[in-house]
Amino acid sequence: MSEVAERWGSRRAFIMAMTGAAVGLGNIWRFPYMTGENGGSAFLMLYVIFVLLLGLPVMMAEILVGRAGRRTPMQALSHLALENGHSRHWRLIGLMGAATVFFILSFYSVVSGWSFEYMFDALGGNFTGMSPAEIGGSFNTFLADPFKVIFNHTLFMLLTMSVVAAGIGSGLEKLNNLLMPLLYLLLFVLVGYGATTSGFTTALAWLFTPNPAAIDITVVLNAMGHAFFTLAIGACALMAYGAYMPDRQSLPTAVIAVACLDILVALLSGIAIFSIVFSQGMDPASGPGLMFVTLPIALADLPGGNIWLGGFFLLLAMATWTSSINLAEPMVAMLQSAGLKRGVAALLIGVGVWLMGLPSALSFSSLADWTPLEGKTFFDLVTSIPTDIFLPLGGVLIAIFATWIMDRQRAFDALGASTTLCRGWLWVTRWISIPLVIIVLISSLWHQG
Repeated sequence: MSEVAERWGSRRAFIMAMTGAAVGLGNIWRFPYMTGENGGSAFLMLYVIFVLLLGLPVMMAEILVGRAGRRTPMQALSHLALENGHSRHWRLIGLMGAATVFFILSFYSVVSGWSFEYMFDALGGNFTGMSPAEIGGSFNTFLADPFKVIFNHTLFMLLTMSVVAAGIGSGLEKLNNLLMPLLYLLLFVLVGYGATTSGFTTALAWLFTPNPAAIDITVVLNAMGHAFFTLAIGACALMAYGAYMPDRQSLPTAVIAVACLDILVALLSGIAIFSIVFSQGMDPASGPGLMFVTLPIALADLPGGNIWLGGFFLLLAMATWTSSINLAEPMVAMLQSAGLKRGVAALLIGVGVWLMGLPSALSFSSLADWTPLEGKTFFDLVTSIPTDIFLPLGGVLIAIFATWIMDRQRAFDALGASTTLCRGWLWVTRWISIPLVIIVLISSLWHQG
């Protein structure tokens, strides 16, 4: 179990990689509609609080395990556990994390393919002159076409795995350094467009004016779950990247930077989307269709609307591309550690994920009537169970490992911070973050049941 040879080329490259892994569907697709359904500012306030109390400490725990072990997740967990006199079976967390990422990436690729279709449709002016009912119908017509959905799913997987196959320095690092700044630039441009609409001030008030009356147990649990999901914690992807972390870098400083960048994407996308929604007098609580139905309705017939709508879906495609690339890396690294060349490992993972994505792609057409569990389609299951159950389960096990199983000084050395800050992290993770994650897990199990 030798240490990994590769390292991120710089501290900035590490932060861009972590941000690339975290920023994706959770920020640009899920955050706006979750905010719309859960009271606007009430949800936003709780989400930020839980990112700080739940997300950051567990994120540090996951990365420090990778940094201390300097191996693939399964090897790092086994090595560190044996080093401190514990069972090597802790490595099974890494196996569960790889399986979780495998399932998540399979539906990620399908949904990301939708953004390709909508981007080209928008730029081609296909939504111009269509009524709201026609736009909603066009989405359903697209989903019901298995050839289109599978084609876009295939295209997305090819783009993803071709970058992963190129390696850390030549593939992931170069793409993250290019696309992440471009993503933020595009977001600021879209917010600038939102500022010209009549709904801009309404959107700001709705997002940032305190509204404690809207807080209930459902809003609290949804905010906790989303804070966990949006940072990509619990699947050992961040652990794998921690193994490549530069030696002379403060982990808390890097993680705080990533969390701030992650929250910024969510805020900017929310401001841009809700400015348009309110300017058109539409319902912010439109659910998951907010991006794919509401925005085309709002923008299609405005001057330059096709360009701005195409920009939204380009943004979504970029965010999911970087996120998927960063999620695929740990699985490829695991196969590399078994002796496979990177290109072969990337090919095997890519084909496997593509095959697993086919039932999700067909859940709206050929397999629409197949409901394996309690009336839920395969797509419903694969988008809920891995994210709502396996991620928090993995997160709580990783946090327990980092704070109770690992040698304390080993963990503190991996944090690369002052003794006071390290002790503060240890106390918060043990007595606040772990109980909060357990609550998220129990609520998810209750909801699934």
